[in-house]
Amino acid sequence: MTVSPDFWRGKRVLLTGHTGFKGSWLALWLGDMGAKVSGLSLEPQTSPHLHGLLFGQVAAAGICDIRDRAAVNAAVLQMRPDIVFHLAAQPLVRAGYRDPVGTFETNVQGTAHVLDALRAVESVKAIVVVTTDKVYENPETGTPFVESDPLGGHDPYSASKAAAEIVAASYRSSFFAARGVGLATARAGNVIGGGDWAEDRLVPDAVRAWENGRAIEVRRPSAVRPWQHVLEPLSGYLALAERLYCGKAGAPAFNFGPDPANAATVGDLLAMARLAYGHGEIVTGTETGPHEAGYLLLDSTLAMNCLNYRPVWGLGETVERTMRWYRNLAEGQSAAALCRADIADYLRGMALASQRKGAA
Repeated sequence: MTVSPDFWRGKRVLLTGHTGFKGSWLALWLGDMGAKVSGLSLEPQTSPHLHGLLFGQVAAAGICDIRDRAAVNAAVLQMRPDIVFHLAAQPLVRAGYRDPVGTFETNVQGTAHVLDALRAVESVKAIVVVTTDKVYENPETGTPFVESDPLGGHDPYSASKAAAEIVAASYRSSFFAARGVGLATARAGNVIGGGDWAEDRLVPDAVRAWENGRAIEVRRPSAVRPWQHVLEPLSGYLALAERLYCGKAGAPAFNFGPDPANAATVGDLLAMARLAYGHGEIVTGTETGPHEAGYLLLDSTLAMNCLNYRPVWGLGETVERTMRWYRNLAEGQSAAALCRADIADYLRGMALASQRKGAA
């Protein structure tokens, strides 16, 4: 798999959720490749936030609540994108328990608003709707999920993302397929990387605690997650969009996860993060609070076969790079420079992996 600046140069790209963690990284990457990126998102929800640290480097601002159908319609018609990445969402499990109706409104109705607005856009050729590894009905067997597994969702967040998958499939079949517009969903694992300050996420919570000399309390240290650097799924989204644009995606939904050997428990990941960060205290608390999945792992074979997707960085390098990003930022380095350095290293890793595969 390669990411081609030649393909992206001059393309009009609509990126919903451009003020979020993954959205900010993707906007920077696309802009550096010469894409004309327009954003559609709420104001940044954290302080600090990566979007602000990259100000002037990323997408043109388009502040809009995707629950506002009229505002979404007006913005999308003005932008006239060639390619769309729909990342805007309420992205947190525990927030979904606190506000289930708002979560369904954003993740389901909001997805419908974006897709419905795109029906009137003649220029659009490819749409990637980003969901999550939590869309699957999870019997907790420890088996990696494949794209044909049943959708489900015990909690409101997971269920809302599974419902967004159904909305996307309906719009593809009912409206976009006949026009030759490629639409697929992308299901990624638990991403980490520099620039995430969201609440109720493991690495940001740890960094906040350790920067202030506090311990991080862990609720479920034995829970297993498919951890990966943020650039891993973003490279998959880019490859998927390019194939959709050219009519060669090969499937309607794709998993983007790490090598199964890189799955790790919450406790193991935190121990690695503390070692990479240089200090920090970890306290195991009681497993209180609403239900959360105990085991999540994705099978990315379909993306490997159809998109030539291959994870580049193992878990050790992913954690080391993430914690180094936060340390370097605290020491005064530029967020944009840190992100660009990671992207450049990642691209070199992709090229080396491709060379090794060719030599084999």
